[in-house]
Amino acid sequence: MVNKIKNKILSEEKITYGEALSLADAPINQLISAADEIRKHFCGNIFDICSIINAKSGRCSEDCKFCAQSAHYKTNINEYPILDKDEIIKNALYMAEKGVLRFSIVTSGKALTDKDVNILAETIKEIKSKSNISICASLGLLSDENFKKLKDAGLERVHNNLETSKNFFPKVCSTHTFDDKVNALKAALKSNLSVCSGGIIGLGESMQDRIDLAFSLEKLNIKSVPLNILSPVKGTPFENNKPLSEEEILKTTAIFRFIIPDAFIRLAGGRSILKDKGKKAFLSGANAAITGDMLTTCGISVDTDMQIIKETGYIVELIN
Repeated sequence: MVNKIKNKILSEEKITYGEALSLADAPINQLISAADEIRKHFCGNIFDICSIINAKSGRCSEDCKFCAQSAHYKTNINEYPILDKDEIIKNALYMAEKGVLRFSIVTSGKALTDKDVNILAETIKEIKSKSNISICASLGLLSDENFKKLKDAGLERVHNNLETSKNFFPKVCSTHTFDDKVNALKAALKSNLSVCSGGIIGLGESMQDRIDLAFSLEKLNIKSVPLNILSPVKGTPFENNKPLSEEEILKTTAIFRFIIPDAFIRLAGGRSILKDKGKKAFLSGANAAITGDMLTTCGISVDTDMQIIKETGYIVELIN
């Protein structure tokens, strides 16, 4: 069954919803081997690596139940307004020197103010004047006008995770909707920006919810897909969620590859909980990662990641 579906995808046919559901019961070794073959066919051995900076932390009005930065919960994180321009630029240039090809500026909150957008526009212009690193940003639900302003400054990609399936989303957040996120992605596309969107697994969702999310991303033609693994944060409603097993993580990664065969599936937050730092997942369908620290948790160093990338036979290259 796995080989039949794999061969269909290798023949440039799309997987059906029923076929995707059937993969959830497939033997794990067959599944991840087939996913790796699909990845090689559509993406070769190119690896897309990026880093992020938490440029504005905490005090978020939204109530996403997994998030340490929500003002609704007491999580004892560092809170601060938008970072000084020089601090962001210094971080971006450091990552560029390390061989990281994409740098993402991430801010907490539903959306930035016009004033903060102007600050970031100037910051992006200066980064681009001093390096060739590609700039991405995750800034909430911005307007068309502000997306265009940032695009004109040199922004190339916008990130906004859908988080989970449309059906499960209300159990994760009540202060904005799944459709709000979809509309923000469409606004970025309207401004001729590329987009990055994925989700978090381990929220309490079912495998069907994950499959629904993957099909939503495929429908939006998303080619950069972060997969976060929940690291339960004390003080949030999901603090007692049971951690996912390695097999569950690998199976989810593989199924995403079947549904979006030509995407760069990016292991993001939570990768550090894997004993091998994601090495096996990079041979199970994933072919991208966020390196360095995450927003409020420790990540994996650039040097360690570059070694893993080399050991798994990948070549770091920027993909638009």
